[in-house]
Amino acid sequence: MAPSTDSNVKGETSRVSYKKDINTKTDRVLQNKKHANDIFDVTEYLQDKEVIFATNACSKIFCQLIYRGDLYVGDLPEEEDLMNGDRSAEEKYGIFMRHRYNSSVGLLLENIGHNAFQVKETSLCALMKFVAAEGKHPLQNLDLSEHYNFPRELLRTLVEHLLSEKEDMSLLISRFQEFLEMDDVRYYVMSSVRDNIYRVMGRNKKVICLLPRYCPYKTLSFIRTISLCFIDKLEEWKVAKLKEHKRAFEQMWLVFLKFKLPSNMYKKILVILHESIMPQMSDPTLLIDFLSAAYDIGGAISLLSLNGLFILIHKHNLDYPDFYKKLYSLLDPSIFHVKYRARFFHLVNIFLSSTHLPAYLVAAFVKRFARLSLTAPPTSLLILLPFICNLIRRHPSCRVLIHRPSTPCDDPYVMEEEDPAQSHALESSLWEIKTLQKHYHPDVAKAAMKINEPLAEQEDDISELLELSTFELMERELKAERKTIPLEFDAATELLKSSREVLGVHFSLE
Repeated sequence: MAPSTDSNVKGETSRVSYKKDINTKTDRVLQNKKHANDIFDVTEYLQDKEVIFATNACSKIFCQLIYRGDLYVGDLPEEEDLMNGDRSAEEKYGIFMRHRYNSSVGLLLENIGHNAFQVKETSLCALMKFVAAEGKHPLQNLDLSEHYNFPRELLRTLVEHLLSEKEDMSLLISRFQEFLEMDDVRYYVMSSVRDNIYRVMGRNKKVICLLPRYCPYKTLSFIRTISLCFIDKLEEWKVAKLKEHKRAFEQMWLVFLKFKLPSNMYKKILVILHESIMPQMSDPTLLIDFLSAAYDIGGAISLLSLNGLFILIHKHNLDYPDFYKKLYSLLDPSIFHVKYRARFFHLVNIFLSSTHLPAYLVAAFVKRFARLSLTAPPTSLLILLPFICNLIRRHPSCRVLIHRPSTPCDDPYVMEEEDPAQSHALESSLWEIKTLQKHYHPDVAKAAMKINEPLAEQEDDISELLELSTFELMERELKAERKTIPLEFDAATELLKSSREVLGVHFSLE
């Protein structure tokens, strides 16, 4: 049964009265210390229906109290001890409100796990306002050796709740990413995540959502903080040192990558690894074990790991045994259909660019590509054919594959052989390319015809073809100009007229 109009009106009136009550008591708490007990009523609403309004009220109250210096600073005494000792009224008020502040922080942390996302988001923003306020006006006595006091404990507790083992916090973590733009928040979040990875990785793989992927600033002049109180010793603060950022970033990712990951997470990491993670690490060679293990998995994961391995091999002198043998084994029909096809061919082109590679190895790759071309779609063939020609241009000793006559029946090449050295590719020929000269697609047939002519020294540019899609290929065909081909001596004029038009002409003649 639908609720009556009277009940709706009562509910709305009730909400208005709640908000009015919260506003009134918020103003009373901030205006006069005699009304400090009203804070109990405000915090009580954090567990009621008006939790969002109460959260904003608590945020307003405690941020102002922190900025005014009204909260007790230092090791907080037990609340039961307030009546004992000879403390001043001012000090007792500070201790009392500090306990209320801690209680409200606890309730807001509980609301991080609320069913409603709006409640979660409001609680998160309130807690981050407290982080900013505590950073500028620390609630702990600063040691003389300390030059900066960031509320690390509050942020660490918040991170623990974001990495809940029971709930999916992905959406809230996405909202929290905005705060990671601040260098101090990002630095301490990296440390907190590293300490929590062992606790949550067994059950909650969503931890990857909270892992910062960059250290964006380069010099002290670009540092951005959510809170800063002592600027005179800024150069000694760890957050202000790029080296310390990279160290925390590196330790966090290395701890995370030690765990066994599902295949979808492997792909997410490998897609960003070479651009977002490796450049920020002080020693990228520490990723050798992870990339080697990913390369051995096979399939799309192996294809994606090539980017990272390429950086380690070319820039950090990684010696990877049987690298080309493994790369050769990745060549199967699936490479034409994965969404990482362009990246794969770009990297294979780089790996096979050296003129010092043995002829048998290049011939094996050429022959494997040629065999795969028999079942490849036209978009992939338009990449493969110039790619094969480029390989032959770089390695003239492979030209024998073009000129040696052979048929599929007497081809010595062994497609199933995993070792390129044992595939007998150099004893074979490119009869597959000859076959493609009769392909149904005219562009493919034309590209295959080039092998009948002497190959020019300049290589073909395949960069524009790497992202070619079937839709683009069809669009190109439809827009191509075509000559009108006559089918009879006299051009037809009556074929498109309707039957009524033809009858009308007939009656008019009578």
